[in-house]
Amino acid sequence: MNWDLSSLFNNIDEVDRLLENTRSEVEEFYETKGKMVNYNVFEFQKALDKYIDLNEKLSRVMTYIYLQFATDTTKGNLLSKYETITTKIEEKLLFFELEFTKLSEEKQFQFINHSGVNRLYLETLKKEAKHKLSENEEKILMKKDLTSSSAFSRLFDETISNIQFFWEGKFVGEEEILSKLHSSNRDIRKRAQISLTNGLKEKQKLFAFIYNQIKKDWQIECELRKYSTAEEPRHISNKASQKSVDSLINATNESFEIVAEYYKIKKELLGYDTLYDYDRYAPLKGIDKKVTFEEAKELVLNCFKNFSPIFYEIALKAFNEKWIDVYPKDCKRGGAFSHGATPKAHPYVMLNYTNQLRDVFTLAHELGHAIHQYLAKEVGYLNQHTPLTTAETASIFAEMLLFEDMKNRLNKEELLSLYASKLEDMFATLYRQIVFTNFERKVHNSDELTAKEFSNIWKEENRKMFKDSVVLTENYSLWWSYIPHFIHSPFYCYSYSYAQLLVVSLYSLYKSGFENFEDRYIEFLKSGGSIAPKEQIAMFGKNIDDENFWKEGINQIKIMLNEFKKLKDSL
Repeated sequence: MNWDLSSLFNNIDEVDRLLENTRSEVEEFYETKGKMVNYNVFEFQKALDKYIDLNEKLSRVMTYIYLQFATDTTKGNLLSKYETITTKIEEKLLFFELEFTKLSEEKQFQFINHSGVNRLYLETLKKEAKHKLSENEEKILMKKDLTSSSAFSRLFDETISNIQFFWEGKFVGEEEILSKLHSSNRDIRKRAQISLTNGLKEKQKLFAFIYNQIKKDWQIECELRKYSTAEEPRHISNKASQKSVDSLINATNESFEIVAEYYKIKKELLGYDTLYDYDRYAPLKGIDKKVTFEEAKELVLNCFKNFSPIFYEIALKAFNEKWIDVYPKDCKRGGAFSHGATPKAHPYVMLNYTNQLRDVFTLAHELGHAIHQYLAKEVGYLNQHTPLTTAETASIFAEMLLFEDMKNRLNKEELLSLYASKLEDMFATLYRQIVFTNFERKVHNSDELTAKEFSNIWKEENRKMFKDSVVLTENYSLWWSYIPHFIHSPFYCYSYSYAQLLVVSLYSLYKSGFENFEDRYIEFLKSGGSIAPKEQIAMFGKNIDDENFWKEGINQIKIMLNEFKKLKDSL
């Protein structure tokens, strides 16, 4: 299945017509520059509505262009062309937010108090005022971005998507070679590890150069905007305090023994004397089977239906209306995502489905995102997208629903394998992402690094998680270089961990019969980014500022590990 982009545009001519009309509207809107100080609350609301409409149109254009690029990275020239066009138009919208930040506090409060669903957006602008530059400086940074971070991000995407990995007499793409690390055959896993490493090896200098430029660009922007640390801009956009992030990271680092204990058990179950890095994803006996996309569709729809008719109906629309691009193909971007598009369209889900059980959980995960994004359309363009700290809420919850449903379909041996797979997914979402963040902290606090120095830091930080349970080979040292988040979104990764522990806690409430859980959860998702995460989580009686919050989530993972151990002992 390929996605149908007609909810955005039918062709490039429609894109160009909308852009031309939007350009004229933006020119007209620009004539209001300097007038905000004299607006009453009704005039401000009218101007805000127009600002939202113009941004949504430009976002719709870039969504359409980016989705074409994601499935065919040879279209980099198309992406670059429209990035340049839209950036030039967006320059004339910069004044709006800047003028708001320069208003008197009294005027800001007047507008905020009458802004309805856009209240948090304006409150955040008020808080970020000290990091805003002048309009001309903001224009310079916007232009500069085309040849700095976004350019290096594009170079990374095009490079990684075009690397060919040698496998059994032919060359395959990244997704296909990564999928072989999940094979039940140890020789296949080992050869896949070597093939992946060999493919990455010849690009190490380039990847190191790209990463060094990304972190330098990030550093310059932080200095210009007077952020106190390299992490601060991410925490502000995430609506998260440094204290809460540090508490999360510390609590996770202090519980790495959970990961090490699990992998020692897995080594025993596999019957190995030594567990190597290429053995981490080896499936246990029981459910090493192929799952077609049609079978995956039915499994996911069924578990959604058991939870909520709303989840089921939106997911069914996604399949029926072709929101999804399913299979790997030449020059398609690796990985998976759900793009929220704009409220006037619908989300789009990209997969690289290879018929593995883990792909079924990826489908559930990305459809969870799509459901969240679709429900949040109601709060409009500025609020549809949530902070990263809560962006994973529905996706990880969807995986938990699938896990619970699958448990009831399996015998003990299959269930043991499913538990192992789920624990490993949770480790990947929680512990591995914190290792990524630890790695980023060291990288961003260093001067320019060689490829070898990147590899040394990568291996050192990963060793802390695995301890003596897994032997990390020299090949593994290079694997920092294919992680896209380091390039596209510095300090993004802890957000997965934030969400993982949040969802584990919420899912525990759901299973315990928490009163009106479904209704509260749907309201949580519908609110998108219109209210702060702390308020959203308070709907369930949780306080995200409490240090014990993170330990509660980790304790639920310990409980799952103990269930896994008991199940193993019962066989």
